[in-house]
Amino acid sequence: MPTSTTTETPPQEQAVSLSHGLKQRHLSMIALGGVIGAGLFVGSGAGIAAAGPSIVIAYTLSGLLVTLVMRMLGEMSAAHPSSGSFSAHAERAIGPWAGFAAGWSFWVLLCTAVGLEGIGAANIVQGWLPGTPQWMWVALFMVVFCGANLAAVKNFGEFEFWFAALKVGAISLFLILGVLAIAGVLPGTDSPGAANLSDFMPHGNQGLLVGLLASVFAYGGLETVTIAAAESENPVKGVASAVRTAMWRIALFYIGSMAVVVTLVPWNSSEVLEKGPYVATLDHLGIPGAGRLMNVVVLVALLSAMNANIYGSSRIAYSLVERGQGPKALVKLSGGVPRIAVLTSCFFGFACVLLSYWRPNDVFPWLLNMIGAVILVVWIFIAVSQLLLRRRIEREAPEKLVVRMWAFPWLTWAALAGMVAIFVLMAREPDTRVQLCSTGGMTLVLAVVGYLWQRLRAKR
Repeated sequence: MPTSTTTETPPQEQAVSLSHGLKQRHLSMIALGGVIGAGLFVGSGAGIAAAGPSIVIAYTLSGLLVTLVMRMLGEMSAAHPSSGSFSAHAERAIGPWAGFAAGWSFWVLLCTAVGLEGIGAANIVQGWLPGTPQWMWVALFMVVFCGANLAAVKNFGEFEFWFAALKVGAISLFLILGVLAIAGVLPGTDSPGAANLSDFMPHGNQGLLVGLLASVFAYGGLETVTIAAAESENPVKGVASAVRTAMWRIALFYIGSMAVVVTLVPWNSSEVLEKGPYVATLDHLGIPGAGRLMNVVVLVALLSAMNANIYGSSRIAYSLVERGQGPKALVKLSGGVPRIAVLTSCFFGFACVLLSYWRPNDVFPWLLNMIGAVILVVWIFIAVSQLLLRRRIEREAPEKLVVRMWAFPWLTWAALAGMVAIFVLMAREPDTRVQLCSTGGMTLVLAVVGYLWQRLRAKR
C-alpha cells in the first residue's frame, strides 16, 4: 500500500496525448483475433504430449481463470481507459511501486517475446527457403513492424485487422473440417469415435498439471486489447465489447480446437510435437496442401504477436514514463506516437535475438526463465487492484461501472486462489520452479526500486 507521505496523485489518462487512430473495426478484430496467439499454434503440442486428451480439461480450467482476469481488467479499463492498462490501475489502487513493478516486468516480457516470435517466424521461412540466414529474416520482420508502429497507430491497427481476420478464418475452417470429420461426413474420412479418447489421462494427475501450466501461458497477450482501447475512437465501448465476448471466444478457439485435435489424432503421435497439433490434424485428414497452408497461418500468428508486442511494450513504457516512472526521453510524442519508446522496445527485442546467438547456454536461458511467470504476477496485480478499486469507484463514480465483475468479491477471491494454486504447482516442478524463482527475483527488485522511487519523489 502507498505510504502516508506520498504525494502521488492517481495516474492521468494517457490516451489524451496519444492519437485516437484505432477504429472500432480494428479494436473488434484485435479482440477477436487476439485470443488466437502464437502460444496456441506453437506451444499446445507440448501440453497435449503431457496431458493427452485431458488437455481439454486443462484449457477449460485455465480459460475460466483467464475469463475472470479479463472481466476484472475490463471493469477497471472501462472505468479508467489508459494506455498503461493494469500498470496504471495497480498504481491507482496499491501505489506507484506496484505500477512500476507490474509495468516494467511486463515490458521486459513483451520485448523478449518480440525476439522469440521473430526467431520462430524466421525458422518457418527458413524451412521454405533453406540456406537463407535466420538473422536476415528476423531483421526484416523487425524493420517492417518497427516501421509500421513508428508511422501511426492506424498502421498497427490495419496489420492486426488483417492478421486477425486470417487467423479467425483459418481456425474457423479448421473447426468446421474437424467437426465434419468427427461426425464422419467429411469425404474420404471415417469418424474416429472415441477411440483416441480412451486413454484420457495417460500420465495421470502429473500430466494434467503439466498441461495446465502449458495452457495458462498460452493465454498470455489478451491484455493488449485494453492497452489498444485507449487509442480507439470510443475506449469505453471497445473495452466493454471485448470483455463481454471473451468467454465464448476462449471456449470456441482454444477449448474447441483442442477437443478437435485430441479426438482426431492420437495424443502420442510424434507429428503433434514435430509439426504442431493443427498441421498434424490436417495432414491426418489427408486434405491436400492444408498442412502447408496451416504453416502459413502459424507464421501469421507469430508475426501478429510480434507486431502486437512491439505496440504493447511501447505503450506500457510510454505510460510508465508519463507517470514519472522511467527515463523522460521515452515520453516524447511525434504524430501521436511514442517513437522513442517504439525504437527502444524494438532494440531490446533484437538484443534478445542476438543473445540467442551469442550466449545461448547462459544469458539467454536466464532471460527466458526471468520472464517465465510474469503473466501470473500481472494477473495477481490485476486481481488485487480490482478488489481495492471496485469499492472506490462505487463510492466516487458509480456511473463508470459499465462493466462489472461477476459475483464481486467472491469470484475475484476465487481467481486469486487459482493463481496461488498455479504458483504452488510451479514450485513443485523443477523446470517451472526455476522460472518462478527468477521471475520472483525480478519482480522483487522492481518493487523495491519502485518503492524507493516513490519515496524519493514524495520528498521533492
